[in-house]
Amino acid sequence: MITIIDYGMGNLRSVQKAFEKYCSNVIVSSSAKDILNADKIILPGVGAFKVAMDELKKRGLIGTIKTSIEKGKPFLGICLGLQLLFSESEEGGKIKGLDIIKGRVKRFKEKDGLKIPHMGWNRISAKRKAQSAKILNRVADNSYMYFVHSYYVAPKDKSVILCETDYGGDFTSGVCKDNIYGVQFHPEKSQGTGLKIVENFVNL
Repeated sequence: MITIIDYGMGNLRSVQKAFEKYCSNVIVSSSAKDILNADKIILPGVGAFKVAMDELKKRGLIGTIKTSIEKGKPFLGICLGLQLLFSESEEGGKIKGLDIIKGRVKRFKEKDGLKIPHMGWNRISAKRKAQSAKILNRVADNSYMYFVHSYYVAPKDKSVILCETDYGGDFTSGVCKDNIYGVQFHPEKSQGTGLKIVENFVNL
């Protein structure tokens, strides 16, 4: 069973539909029991970092998420779901995140006519150490993915970087650490190439 965590942030149905192409048992739930019973977990989301953390706290899901990750279950954070894995975000001040991956969430700097948010199709470039990561199986290097975000993650440990994307300079667009995966782009909106990532996660 795959559980997509519902904490009131974003269009969960599009994520669910993408994963249902490859798994017959995908549920959307805010129940700690459903999360703990899942074989794999997805934390999607769009919106503000602080609001998202407040919602996770209100629903009592922070401990549940950490426990599930500690048990070694494959975990995928998408967009805001990736950012929440980090120690803190500068969005709205200095807001504490889940602190599962050390590092900060930073805002793109307005320079050289760079449009913020970063929106639309852009390439992902696999890091040399991460090219064998199973989640990128059959995904060609420099494939296009769909992005919508104004903030990006900056991990302290560069070895967790799965892929990077150039937008006024390289930024981390994906991470991989043990059983934890996170992507800044939306695989569910990235057509066939993005769906390969969905399929790869299902098959982990």
